Amino acid sequence: MSESSDTGELETMRPNPVWTADAYEDALASWRDVADVATVKVWGGDWCKDCRSQLPDFGAGLEAAGIPRERVEHYPVEKADDGSKIGPGVEEYGIEFIPTVVVEIDGEEVARFVEAADRPILVYLADELEARD
Repeated sequence: MSESSDTGELETMRPNPVWTADAYEDALASWRDVADVATVKVWGGDWCKDCRSQLPDFGAGLEAAGIPRERVEHYPVEKADDGSKIGPGVEEYGIEFIPTVVVEIDGEEVARFVEAADRPILVYLADELEARD
C-alpha cells in the first residue's frame, strides 16, 4: 500500500497474495463506490498479532477495490509500558486498540473498525459505508 507522507509504511498492510476477491464482491462494490473520495487511515503495528492476521487481507481488498494508494494512510503505533498506544494521530483519533481503521469522506469520519469484529475489516467497513446511505 502507500506511505503516508510522514509516518512510514506498515508491513502488515502489504496485500495478502492468496486473498481471493471473488468471495467479497458485495463489499468490494461498496468500496469501489467511494474509491475516489474516501481516505482510509490505518493504525497498526507490525508487532501486533491482530494486525498481522487482519491487515494483509484488508490491504488486498483495498487493492482489489481500486482504492488509490495515495488515499491509504499508514499510522504505525507502538505500545507504551502501560499498554496505551503511542504514535501519530493516536490522541487526535482516540486510538486505544489496533488495528483501527477510519474511513473519511470530505474530512468527515464515516466508518470505523476497531481491533476485532465478527467479519473481516473490508466487509465490516463496507457494511458501515452502506448503512450511511
